[in-house]
Amino acid sequence: MPLDPSVAQPALLQKYMDLPQGDKIQAASHTRRRRHTGLDDVTGFQNGHFRSCDHSLIPVPPHSPQTLDGPVTDIGELKEWNFDGSSTGQAEGRDSDVFLRPAAIFRDPFRGGNNILVIAETFNNDGTPNKHNHRYSCSKSMEAAKAHEPWFGLEQEYTIFGADGRPYGWPTNGFPGPQGPYYCGVGAGKVYARDMIEAHYRACLYAGVTISGINAEVMPSQWEFQVGPCPGKDMGDHLWMARFLLIRIAEEWGITVSLHPKPLAGDWNGAGCHTNFSTKETRAEGGLKTINEMIKKLESRHMEHIEVYGEDNDMRLSGRHETAHISSFSAGVANRGCSIRIPRQVAFEGKGYFEDRRPASNIDPYRVCDIMVQTTLLSAPPRSS
Repeated sequence: MPLDPSVAQPALLQKYMDLPQGDKIQAASHTRRRRHTGLDDVTGFQNGHFRSCDHSLIPVPPHSPQTLDGPVTDIGELKEWNFDGSSTGQAEGRDSDVFLRPAAIFRDPFRGGNNILVIAETFNNDGTPNKHNHRYSCSKSMEAAKAHEPWFGLEQEYTIFGADGRPYGWPTNGFPGPQGPYYCGVGAGKVYARDMIEAHYRACLYAGVTISGINAEVMPSQWEFQVGPCPGKDMGDHLWMARFLLIRIAEEWGITVSLHPKPLAGDWNGAGCHTNFSTKETRAEGGLKTINEMIKKLESRHMEHIEVYGEDNDMRLSGRHETAHISSFSAGVANRGCSIRIPRQVAFEGKGYFEDRRPASNIDPYRVCDIMVQTTLLSAPPRSS
């Protein structure tokens, strides 16, 4: 029987709340406000689908025991593995093996103990990176730009759906009230599945994901979590793991997670993955000048960025609902209707970071971080018209 979206599920939540969270502290902010009215061809995520597989760890060198007796402390202790790439759209049946090379380790909140979750890169049998392995290119760009110390923070918006295919908690034969009371909302009828969202937050803390916050979003049954700041390719590792944990935990509530940038037509906000970016130079005194120079570079490659900023993003970047139109580029201070927003505090202090509001909720974070560094730090030229 589907869970009642209006009732908390403490039994499901408790095992996550029992997880230790180290020295991290969850902080809730409160504000007084006025009411107003108004994806599958990769191992990972694509078109809404994740893949995962389990096996006992086989250490290296090969003559070691079949399973590890102690905890894994280094990625080098893990062996390369392979899977059937023809079943995921990454290889043809006549040559189907795709190799998995361990790249990052996280603690496993589902099994606990010394068990781990592993981010792995995909490679073809000739040793070249698989065409869907965007971490490889991202790593090369981050290495080339490491002197600038690029930091990223991503704001992952998503929408939750129930077993009936409707947004979780929405009326069966109608719609909730207009947008207004739901953003950072508190109270019955304003937020749905808070227990699941809290479970995800705690699981991320346990796993070692650099999660920095959560909030209910503008559309009811839409939520956001923030990951970062993270350097370089680590941003992609941490966002992918946070997404995996979210979708895996949602199984237990009978909830489906959608990363589509416009899951519902009409007067409802879409879902994005706003990308916050800074470097050693932008964080230094006078860094606002460098930020403005970077924005000019981003303007010159607007369409190149749009191409990797998510599928169906044209449905979201309409010029409405806190977005700039997909065909135009703009920047402004504290303006959420622009392509690039400079926070008011950054303008006051003259240094800090900027927010690229164009990326959709279904981006590959490796591709977004990669092109951001290529454009702003590695002087990638605009495409010839």
